[in-house]
Amino acid sequence: MLLPRSFGRKLFDAFESKGQLCVGVDAHASLLEQWGLDDDVNGLDYFANSVIDAASGQVGIIKPQVSFFERHGSAGFAVLERITHRANDAGLVVIADAKRGDIGSTMDAYLEAWLGRKSPFFADTVTVSPYLGIETSAALMGQHLENGKGLTVLVATSNPEGASLQTARTESGETIAADIWRKLEQLNQISAAPGDRLGSFAAVVGATLQFKRFGLQLEQSGVKTPILAPGFGAQGAELRDIRLIFGDASSNVIASVSRSVLEVGKQGLPEAIKRANDDLAKGLG
Repeated sequence: MLLPRSFGRKLFDAFESKGQLCVGVDAHASLLEQWGLDDDVNGLDYFANSVIDAASGQVGIIKPQVSFFERHGSAGFAVLERITHRANDAGLVVIADAKRGDIGSTMDAYLEAWLGRKSPFFADTVTVSPYLGIETSAALMGQHLENGKGLTVLVATSNPEGASLQTARTESGETIAADIWRKLEQLNQISAAPGDRLGSFAAVVGATLQFKRFGLQLEQSGVKTPILAPGFGAQGAELRDIRLIFGDASSNVIASVSRSVLEVGKQGLPEAIKRANDDLAKGLG
């Protein structure tokens, strides 16, 4: 029996066919208001489906921010269930931005909820916090990796408050961020399917950061660690500068945008996504 494509292979195929842009589905209350929508489940449903409509055919990756669905309770989660399956049917890679993190059976349940075969949601990968130990999540990923799923781990985030923790030093002298990055590199070398150029363990690294401060050296050989990069657009990083920011690692960066394209409203969204895609393509050259 043929195994499903690995997450790393799905991501590489998305890069090749649609480019490296990722559109966030971030239903801020202020964005719903800008769109002329009520801040309720009906507004959420209209907004999320409109983003899927605009993204389909233009990009290969979307990233629903789970909190903006969760705040509407069970009805909000029902919208998330529907739109993640719809995105998968449209051929989009789905990153569930849930930032889960726990140990043992509790973490196992989180991974089953987001990546399991019987999950009510559809996600190709889920974001997780590694600060209870990255080994906890990695050890539970075996079956999910075989089913073509991945894990996206916070390494160096774009919020200023995260730096004091992420730049703290371990007993070996490396930063916590560098320690997590190194472990992800190792996991990708060990777990990659034959022929994969990208691994299934991705790292979140903000595009607005000074990487040396975090002790990060992002250039890699062998199977590469995908980088989910927030910080483009509203947070200040320019898509056309991706090579200046990430250097040789830019070819494995998932460039995430949300507010900078979403704030234009439904009518302008397809063109805003196109402009972002064009800027990114120019930056990658």
